Amino acid sequence: MKKYHTVLTIAGSDSCGGAGIQADLKTFSALGCYGMSAITALTAQNTQGVQAINVVPAKFVRSQVESVFSDIQVAAIKTGLLLHRDIIEVVVALVGEYRKKALIVDPVMVGKDKQVLLKKSAEKAILDNLFPLATLVTPNIDEAEYLLNMPITDLDSLQVAAKKICDLGAEAALVKGGHLVKMEKSTDCLYIKKQKEVYWFSMPRVDTKNTHGAGCTLSAAITAFMARGDDLITAITRAKKYVTKAILAGKEYRLGKGPGPTCHFFNC
Repeated sequence: MKKYHTVLTIAGSDSCGGAGIQADLKTFSALGCYGMSAITALTAQNTQGVQAINVVPAKFVRSQVESVFSDIQVAAIKTGLLLHRDIIEVVVALVGEYRKKALIVDPVMVGKDKQVLLKKSAEKAILDNLFPLATLVTPNIDEAEYLLNMPITDLDSLQVAAKKICDLGAEAALVKGGHLVKMEKSTDCLYIKKQKEVYWFSMPRVDTKNTHGAGCTLSAAITAFMARGDDLITAITRAKKYVTKAILAGKEYRLGKGPGPTCHFFNC
């Protein structure tokens, strides 16, 4: 009997298909996993921005997750956009009850225009309750700067930020350095609190504006590789290579008037 590597994403929907639930499911499929989803918010968006958001009631988020857990063994979980405290509390309660191989938290807090998406109560719930359950949290620079109230301008401050994110409650933090556009390579910094170790992951920077959903894709890829049995370091290494190839292939996309998506199925 074929063994399925089952992965659940709990995140928001992107109507143009480049980020959120859609990017996660494409990534899971591309990497040989069976993807499932619980939608936390519906967005009306395109390559130029987000026009509207409709938050899914926490009770229905609970129903979606419980339906999956009650019927299917889940190897790994990824969370994305969690806008309200009551949704976060539902996720924390269910993930705590159904402990899985890996929980990857992508703390979607700041939009592309650097607008803060979360209320303070939701932010506090993520830090106090969700971060401590996570195998890994994956903030980008904008999110790390917001959480820490500090500028991140180079590799030294990237490393400081990774350590400080762990001080906020996370066991391991991967701060994504893709927004350091002056750097020749795209470099991410991982800090693991228990080991007190720092790890670096670098790939050549791709000259393209088509990076919509790249952060979602990276965290989804890490989740997929861990569901398949990789340890954290190996999963991040393989995920970094995958997302770089997806961005490179996405250079050819001519979708919309703004930044296009990555190409998840570049091998097809």
